[in-house]
Amino acid sequence: MDLKTTDFTPQDYAARLARIRHGMEAAGVDTMIITDPSNMAWATGYDGWSFYVHQAVVVGSEGAPIWWGRGIDAAGARRTIIGAPDDAIRSYDDSYVQNDDKHPMETLANLLAEKEWDSGVIGVELENYYYSAKAHAVLVEHLPKATIIDATALVNWQRTVKSRTEIERMRRAARIVEAMHHKILEVAEPGLPKHQLVAEILRAAVLGADGHWGDYAAIVPMAPSGLDATAPHLTWDDRPMQKDESHFFEIAGVYRRYHVPLSRTLYFTEPPTKYRQAEAAVQEATEAGLAQARPGNTCDDIANAFNTTLERHGFYKENRCGYSIGLSYPPDWGERTMSLRRGDETVLEPGMCLHFMPALWLDDGGLEITESILITDTGVEKFCSLPGEIFLKT
Repeated sequence: MDLKTTDFTPQDYAARLARIRHGMEAAGVDTMIITDPSNMAWATGYDGWSFYVHQAVVVGSEGAPIWWGRGIDAAGARRTIIGAPDDAIRSYDDSYVQNDDKHPMETLANLLAEKEWDSGVIGVELENYYYSAKAHAVLVEHLPKATIIDATALVNWQRTVKSRTEIERMRRAARIVEAMHHKILEVAEPGLPKHQLVAEILRAAVLGADGHWGDYAAIVPMAPSGLDATAPHLTWDDRPMQKDESHFFEIAGVYRRYHVPLSRTLYFTEPPTKYRQAEAAVQEATEAGLAQARPGNTCDDIANAFNTTLERHGFYKENRCGYSIGLSYPPDWGERTMSLRRGDETVLEPGMCLHFMPALWLDDGGLEITESILITDTGVEKFCSLPGEIFLKT
């Protein structure tokens, strides 16, 4: 790959590979099969919309990682992987794609045998969107000498502390999501069909901000209104926006696959009293949580401070109030490691990035006022500067 097209260096990837191998050693894994595209990208730089077919990065105890995937995607691997020798990019022919009579994992097993990695302990990401039950069954069948164990999130946990370059990507993503919210405030009005507003949001997302282009998000805009906003994960339709309804927008700015989500809520008229009460409760609870967001504290400390304060105001949130973020691919922009919830004793470290997500879904609408945060050497920094309040446009 032309190194001018990336801000990561071969040394960055060497350090990441060392972290993965350290995790493998701690878990007793001899060979790691990485199928999560976020982990594949973090480990090697590979970036392509190819995760709908079977693919992997294989890491042994030494040597370069091996990219394995569909034949037509090998060219993309050569274009995006940093410093890979030619023999580290391997592929299967197209007759294996969606063919009930044979399976790509047969060829992966053959590759492991060729590398003499077909025995010992092999780690796979069992709890993963991209690794099917059939894939696992075929791999087990064709690797009779190996002990295959669940190594889900082994690589994910190596990614939690971000480098300076990763943080810079996220700062650029933050400027993009701010621009997206400014576009909402500029364009949204009563009577505007929701899909037309979402078109403007997507346009702003791709145009980017401050001279930096916008990448595609792992999750489409969540943009429900009224009773639809009583649920967290509805998208949009063509219904015109109405006065006297809450409209929340859960969106993310993305720069080179690094995500910074940010949610805000919009009203065209003065919100009902209970929404102002909920807003005040969320604001105070968020500040209480952020006061605990510092190195040495835990996710539990943040969640406990948040929930205790929220409950004192008469509001209750049964789900988690945040999660780790960074590099991601569809269908999720979370890193699937730590969660901001009671009982999660993960210790916070400088460089960790989280989406603090204190959303409330009420009986007639929703309230989302969230923050993406960076744990610093001394405390916490918000990635975005948008006021944490209900937006009112009259």
